Formats: sequence, C-alpha cells, structure tokens
Amino acid sequence: MVGLLGERDELLRLVEAAFPVTIHVRGNEITVTGADAETDRVGRLFEELVALLESGLSLDREGVGRSIDMLKADQRPTEVLKTEVLKGRKSVHPKTTGQKRYVDAVCAHTVTFAIGPAGTGKSYLAVALAVQALQAKEINRIILTRPAVEAGERLGFLPGDILAKVDPYLRPLYDALYDMLEPEVVARLMERGTIEVAPLAFMRGRTLNDSFIILDEAQNTTAEQMKMFLTRLGFGSKIVVTGDVTQIDLPEGRSRSGLLAVRDILQDVADLAFVELDAHDVVRHRIVQDIVNAYERDDLRRAR
Repeated sequence: MVGLLGERDELLRLVEAAFPVTIHVRGNEITVTGADAETDRVGRLFEELVALLESGLSLDREGVGRSIDMLKADQRPTEVLKTEVLKGRKSVHPKTTGQKRYVDAVCAHTVTFAIGPAGTGKSYLAVALAVQALQAKEINRIILTRPAVEAGERLGFLPGDILAKVDPYLRPLYDALYDMLEPEVVARLMERGTIEVAPLAFMRGRTLNDSFIILDEAQNTTAEQMKMFLTRLGFGSKIVVTGDVTQIDLPEGRSRSGLLAVRDILQDVADLAFVELDAHDVVRHRIVQDIVNAYERDDLRRAR
C-alpha cells in the first residue's frame, strides 16, 4: 500500500486531485465514491497501478501523473510502462504512448524518423534500442552521427583529432551511452570500433552493413545530406533519424532542412515509418512540457 499510495499518501492525493471523487483507505481496502463513470475510471487506474507494482516497477509522482493522463485518453498504462527496451545496468522503458509507438516503429521497420520537441526521449530511446540490438547480437556495431551545426553560436576552430572536434556535437548521445553501459565498456567498444562516432560529412561513400545507425539533430541536415545519409544503408542494418523541426540551426541562405523535405519525398516507401512526438511525450521536468506548449501557441499566433 505504501508503494501504491506513496509516502504520506502523496500519490493518493495526486489521484484525488485528478478526478472528481472521494477516496477512503482502510487497511488494504480502497473505497471510491462519486459518479459511476468517474469511480469506474479510478478503479481501473488503481488496477493498472497495482499491476505495475506487481511487475516490479516502482511508482513516483511523474509515473502516476502519466498513468492518469493515459487513462483519461482511454489508454492502458501497463501496455506502455511494462514494455522493456533495455535491461542491464539501467532498465529503460517507454514512459508515454508516443514513446511506445516510437519503440514499436523502430522494432518493426528498417528506417524510422522520430520528430518531436526537446525532452521527448528521441535520442535516448534510439541509443537504448541500439544497445539492446548489440547485446542481442542482431547487429555488429552502433554508428552515431550528427551534422556539425552550432545552435546559434559560432564556436570557432576546435583543436584535436576528428573525435575531439565532433565530441561537443555528440555529447547527448555519449551521455545516453554512459547512462546505459559502464564507462570502461563504452571505452572498450569504441576502441574496437563496435561503437563509432563520426560527423555526418564522413558518411559519404560508405556502405553500412549489420549496423544500427542513429542520425541525431537531423533538422540541421540539408536535403542533399539527408539523401546521402539514407543511401548509406546496407544489409542487416537499421536507421533511426531524430530531430526537432522547431529548432533548425542551418545558416540563412542554405537549402531547406532535409528533415522537412524527407516526409513528402519518402511517404510511399515501404518499411519506413514516421513517428510524431509532441508535448505530451516530454519526460523531463513538468515545466518543460509547459514551455513546449507555450512556444507552440506562440507559433500558431504568429502564423495567424
């Protein structure tokens, strides 16, 4: 009951605030009073939360809040939150229905485009799926790439070899790797070439077989770069392309973002999926979701 209701009943109060019902707890019995439709929904919510606890997952304010949102949208939290993307040093699960659609799309297709705002787990889940595929011996290597475009600042000349030069641009992917694997394991895999990090410009002329290839920040590719990258695909490989079309950092005068153009061009290609994530899929601090929503409202106002 402590796991279900939270310390000092903080999770119980979260449920009470979300539905127009009254909840009484006595021992191991929970009584819900109110309109029939609302009491039924709260009853289903507690059944889902109990099932999550019995599967070994722990509940917190964010998890219960997302479960409430899913239930209100007539979705089952257990179908989303019990899906395991990666187990090991850190267990990774999708946290929203959008993320579950994303994971399912990557598993079912050779090429997947994940488009959505910051904080929706696009890059993190892609790295988790890549690590899982490597551990399952479905692929032989992971390739991480990203266009080297600064986010509104000119960083100037960067010293060092190619890895040192591209390192700042790929730091989010490194962070995800170190979150899922021991640092010495990451270092060993990179030394062997099992995990390869390279700027997008270095993909030209290559054919990538038996690989899980992640193109991050794809909104900063040109149409020509996107075509070049997608045609690197070899046998036994998967490609995941992630990006946020609201954060394009291409300099003025360059061609249209390759991520904006690719949907119209490839919409009829088989074994290829587009997954749209939105503010409901933001899994960072709750205020990030509010910030994304505020910017979307401002964009609509400007468009009008």
